[in-house]
Amino acid sequence: MGCKSIPFVKVLFILAALKHHPLYGIFFAFGGRINFLIMKKIITLTCAALFFTLCSFKPASGLDDVINALRTGNATELAKYVDNNIELSMPSKTDNYSRQQAIIILQDFFTSNGVKGFEVKHRGDNGGSQFCIGTLQTRSGAYRTTFFMTEKNGKTLVKEIRFQSM
Repeated sequence: MGCKSIPFVKVLFILAALKHHPLYGIFFAFGGRINFLIMKKIITLTCAALFFTLCSFKPASGLDDVINALRTGNATELAKYVDNNIELSMPSKTDNYSRQQAIIILQDFFTSNGVKGFEVKHRGDNGGSQFCIGTLQTRSGAYRTTFFMTEKNGKTLVKEIRFQSM
């Protein structure tokens, strides 16, 4: 009698569980094995969705790295993100320069003015390009600084930097 009542109780339990949630009945019917398989699939799909979601975002590290280079007045670090030709606007002159020329001019500008910091006022995207507007604090005064970056060969590079006395 005990052996026959166990399957009947199990069937009643499965039916009661199915009434509340279909997966519970399946879980108990297969002795918990199906739950492991379902959880494995759920975790795998969740991890895959999370991976693809995180990979879809473009990192803004180029823009942040340029901002950090301006904060410290480090022209060598800034050179990593400068395009082969760049438009450089200084308080005394504006022209297009090669990367090497621009870095020399920027290093001279940073050294002679003594950079204290850079405060970001606004940053954003404009049709695939990135830009940043801020204030460069130096010993000799503040400069409204604007730079524009565009994507070239999968890299985000600075195309233009403007320094205007405030």
